[in-house]
Amino acid sequence: MQPIKHYVKMLLLVSFAALILDVIISMASISLVQQQSAQYVQDTADLYIDKINHNFSYLNHFAGWTLANDEDVETMREHGTAEPEFIKARNNLYKRFAELQKSYGKEYNFFLYLSDRRFLLNTAPMSLSYPEYLTLKKQMTDYAEDKNIYDKFYSQWTTIRLNDNYYIINIVPYHESYMISLISTDELIRPLREIKLGGNGYVSLANAEGTTVTDPVSAREQSVQPFDKSMLLKLLQIRTTVIREFSNASFYVELSVQFGTFEKIMIAQLLVVLLAVIIACYFCFMMLYFQRKVLAPIKNFSNNLALLTSNGEGIDFESSQIVELEKVNRQFIEMVKQINKIKIDLYERELEKQKIQLDYMKLQIKPHFFLNCLTTIYSMAQMQMHKEIEQMTLSISKYFRYIFQNDRHFVKLEDEIEHARTYLEIQRQRYPHAFQYRIELEEHTAGVKIPPLVLQTFIENAIKHAVSRENEVLVQLSVERRADKEKDEDWTEIRVSDNGPGFPNAVLEKLVNGMPLDQSEGTHIGIMNTLQRLEYLYDRQAEVRFSNNEGGGACVILCLPNFPKDEPEAEGST
Repeated sequence: MQPIKHYVKMLLLVSFAALILDVIISMASISLVQQQSAQYVQDTADLYIDKINHNFSYLNHFAGWTLANDEDVETMREHGTAEPEFIKARNNLYKRFAELQKSYGKEYNFFLYLSDRRFLLNTAPMSLSYPEYLTLKKQMTDYAEDKNIYDKFYSQWTTIRLNDNYYIINIVPYHESYMISLISTDELIRPLREIKLGGNGYVSLANAEGTTVTDPVSAREQSVQPFDKSMLLKLLQIRTTVIREFSNASFYVELSVQFGTFEKIMIAQLLVVLLAVIIACYFCFMMLYFQRKVLAPIKNFSNNLALLTSNGEGIDFESSQIVELEKVNRQFIEMVKQINKIKIDLYERELEKQKIQLDYMKLQIKPHFFLNCLTTIYSMAQMQMHKEIEQMTLSISKYFRYIFQNDRHFVKLEDEIEHARTYLEIQRQRYPHAFQYRIELEEHTAGVKIPPLVLQTFIENAIKHAVSRENEVLVQLSVERRADKEKDEDWTEIRVSDNGPGFPNAVLEKLVNGMPLDQSEGTHIGIMNTLQRLEYLYDRQAEVRFSNNEGGGACVILCLPNFPKDEPEAEGST
């Protein structure tokens, strides 16, 4: 049995210890989230920079080939600018580079400079203003007089300032002719600014001297100003900087990640715990006050009461323990545990959501598929298969338009099936006579909505593992509506099957038992990401069944509930 002062000291000690422990746990948790989130941002940036490096390499090669081998360029060198031959050659060159610009984006500008005439011609629609065009022409005149221009610019992308704006430039010299590729620095990193970097995170581009050649813009499309904070706010300011360089270029990109959400959670938790400490201190004060004003008079009264016994013996009054104080201690410690649990749950959900979004972005960005399609078109062009090229180009355009314009959680089933049909047509042109496909769709499926790119994942898996040059494969896609009258429930059943070799036994066993597949070598990412998305979007109500057909081939059945009512209205791709 201890006096009240002892319990007050113990309570204060426990309160401050819990506060310090909470701060340590918060710092450790936020540091872990910071590292993992920064890694996700770094991986995403690497994917985009690899794509830009490939674009730069191809454009440099294409420009060099055009100067050395293109008949229209040779014609323009031999004739005056007002002669019909020159005008016709210029129009032909303009058409080719306009088509090239459609493939890489309107932000790319292409020019041809003839130094002997000091003539600068845009070979595709340009986004430069006229004063910037004149500035470029003047600088090209100065460059042409430099004997070391080949060593400075060939196969090297560098920054250039035209009036008040910065651009990335590549100059390919050939005798007295120069092919110029130009893109705005802000346009080059615009896709990176779509990455979620936090409220005050930003992306910028810097040249070899470290000079920033773009305006640092936050995720809210606001200019970022230098921070001037107190020491406490600087400690709470969690910022990570990721720097990535381009190949064959004299500039690099800098991504500054600002984890504002985690700061708010940490500050809120510290305020809650601090409030709990203040309440505990007030409770201790009330206990001391209660001891002085209530318990002391009661003790004196009990001492006096002992003198009133008939035999002169004192009455044994058993002092009760301070139960209320002990209860407050237990509740306080439990409250801290609950707060820590809620905090960790919030962090884990945020991590899971970011992982699903990143995997979804990785699933969308498939440079190998795009390059294979370009290779196929190139082969068709060599064989003068003009109609097939038109059909292939239209299919690829529809395919990527659907992917990049669709940012909803749910889309119309008709749009998703049309996208699957487009993908199958592209693959059938790549592998003629290698496979056939059949799509069966019930009339009652009108109005059904499903997550985007779910069908493509399993159809792509069938094409990858079932199609071969030896036997013609049949890929089947069927959609039906099912209903259970007793439970008053209905759902959509989607079946994707083929007559290929089927799932390997080890893979099928893991899929049937709900075990994760090995993704360390970059395989099975699409299937695992799709399963996680279905589990997240349908709140574990969706069902996916994997099996092998008796006659050979793989079969995947998706049982999807009705479109969740609390989701925003989805729009199909156009």
